[in-house]
Amino acid sequence: MKKILLALVAGATTFGAAHAHAQMSQMLQRPYVGIGVANSDRESNIAGATGDGWKASGKVFGGLQFDETFGAELGYTDFRESTIHYTIANVPGRVSAKGEAWYLAGKATAPLNDQFSIYGKLGLTRTKWEQTGAGSGNNLFRKDHDTEGYLAVGGEWRVTERVGVSLEYERYGKSKAFGPKPNVWSINANYRF
Repeated sequence: MKKILLALVAGATTFGAAHAHAQMSQMLQRPYVGIGVANSDRESNIAGATGDGWKASGKVFGGLQFDETFGAELGYTDFRESTIHYTIANVPGRVSAKGEAWYLAGKATAPLNDQFSIYGKLGLTRTKWEQTGAGSGNNLFRKDHDTEGYLAVGGEWRVTERVGVSLEYERYGKSKAFGPKPNVWSINANYRF
């Protein structure tokens, strides 16, 4: 009788653990979407310039976690317009810059426990920057498009089984001659389907 009872307990435990693992795997393989606030530096190298400094922008993203460790993510960040005012030889001027970036990246996640994990993303970003300005009797217009490397590291807290929040540092390619700097801090919220 003890053997039968022990076999039933072992079977139930094994079935329960397998069922929980299957549910977790199924949950991980569901797609997710998210929104975020991305903050980047808008300072300029123009002598005597005053600018917007750090400015918040919007971000949307979506992805799929293939298993507990690996996934992929696609995202878009709209770097809002910022304006820098300057004076050179007592002649005032202004320069406005705006930009946007798409990224596609692989994502590696390391769970610390059931609620917290750290992750890294590596991929490509397609950036677009526009600059307009006027000063010293000249009008200025420049555009720049680049495809470069994308890198991000962050930490995530699963508030519930489906909702998570994260803080991450992102690098959108290399520094440009104008526009926002490529170093971005973002706070994000995501939802798993």
